[in-house]
Amino acid sequence: MKILMVSAEAVPFAKTGGLADAVSALAGSLSKLGHDVKIVMPRYYKIDRKKLQKLEGPLGVPVGTGQEWTAVYTTTLPGFEKVNVYFLDHENCFGRDGVYGTKSEPDFFDNPYRFSLLCHGALQVCNKLGWFPDIVHAHDWSAALAPVLVKHVCRTQEAFKKTASVFTIHNMGYQGVYGKDKFNDLGIDWNLYYGAGFERNGAINFLQAGISSADMVTTVSPTYAREIQTPEGGFGLDGLLRVRSDVVKGIVNGVDTEIWNPEKDPALPANFSSKDMSGKAECKRALQQYFGLPEREDVPVIAMIGRLVSQKGIAEVIAPNYGCLWGICKSVDVQVVLLGSGDRWAEDEINSLQKKLPNFRAKIGYNEKLSHLIEAGADFFLMPSQYEPCGLNQLYSELYGTLPIVRRTGGLADTVQNYNEQTGEGTGFMFDNLTPQAVYDTVGWAVYAYYNKKDHIRQMQKRAMEQDFTWTNSCRQYEEVYKEALLRGCGIKL
Repeated sequence: MKILMVSAEAVPFAKTGGLADAVSALAGSLSKLGHDVKIVMPRYYKIDRKKLQKLEGPLGVPVGTGQEWTAVYTTTLPGFEKVNVYFLDHENCFGRDGVYGTKSEPDFFDNPYRFSLLCHGALQVCNKLGWFPDIVHAHDWSAALAPVLVKHVCRTQEAFKKTASVFTIHNMGYQGVYGKDKFNDLGIDWNLYYGAGFERNGAINFLQAGISSADMVTTVSPTYAREIQTPEGGFGLDGLLRVRSDVVKGIVNGVDTEIWNPEKDPALPANFSSKDMSGKAECKRALQQYFGLPEREDVPVIAMIGRLVSQKGIAEVIAPNYGCLWGICKSVDVQVVLLGSGDRWAEDEINSLQKKLPNFRAKIGYNEKLSHLIEAGADFFLMPSQYEPCGLNQLYSELYGTLPIVRRTGGLADTVQNYNEQTGEGTGFMFDNLTPQAVYDTVGWAVYAYYNKKDHIRQMQKRAMEQDFTWTNSCRQYEEVYKEALLRGCGIKL
């Protein structure tokens, strides 16, 4: 099949979260299965034009009430030379710091215009190349206009008559909600304000339009697919998702084992496997050394990596007079390390706690190489998420023999098996209610097992590391979704 991926981000070019990893890994893995896959995304100012090839001639893109002209650059996806990535180069829209916004302006005021340019431009790139996809696969609200265009605009054109759309929700919490006055920026007829499902409470909702218009809707784990159809998990769109439940599928993201593989990871001081864990001990020493912690093999290291926002349960861990980190570090012989950035109050509190707790160390920001060392060197990985569509860090952790401590939600519930104290089975430790006490108790449970059930810990590490989290299985499920999309959208049976 010919598959066009439309996304605001893709590694290694631009990344704000797991979406970027998933898009590139899915595209690359589908190409390995013989599919013809292309990605279209913006060229942000940090993406060096000198490393790209410019296509001849500008691209005219209908957007707003007129037309924009953009240059198009291309390169191949590293590690997947058959996947071409096309960049829309428009200085006013994309030549700035930040994908969706900055700390001072978290949501750029012109995002509806910017991402409408992306979606229109992606389909115009197909026209320019003379390459017409079987599937347009759009990711998250910023690409939600693409399935709208496929259904309501492109299918009137002969070249796109046999094109179907798939829309993947990576996070229901981000819906692209803007004032009705921004609809003029979208470059589509006003009858689609209602007809394509944009209207919600007198405003534009991009995510709702994507869900309404796509031939198939996927999200990134089976449990999350069920959760978003409930009032608690649907962020107001649960009714629509229940109406369209026959087209909603949950597929767990895979792991790019070319990047995340403890047996050959170049970011580690020593490699290791489930059969020979000696290298993990060396990684632990290197991690302790990096953070200036005592190099003790006997003490468990608990790690956190991620955005410091409420969705990730950070308040339950660090909030003053509320979070459980103080109690963990004061009452249990552990070391805790953290890598991440996010809400200012959280960053400030973490810096304050570091000065008061000698066994807690953090680095504000993100460092890819350090994230690999943390996954390899830690004994446990804490993810107390309020909700977690899929989650990638628990998968990395398991493959690196670092046992996750997680809340039973979304993809965490699908990918972590809870510890059984009697048999030693499981790959991690789970709790249900997101409270400081629940986090504290579950961390204590894991630490108790570390000190008193070493044989169980070793069994769990081995079991976790030997799981198959490759993208191949996920891609097979996407192939079935693509076939169903073609049948529903175009009446084509493969």
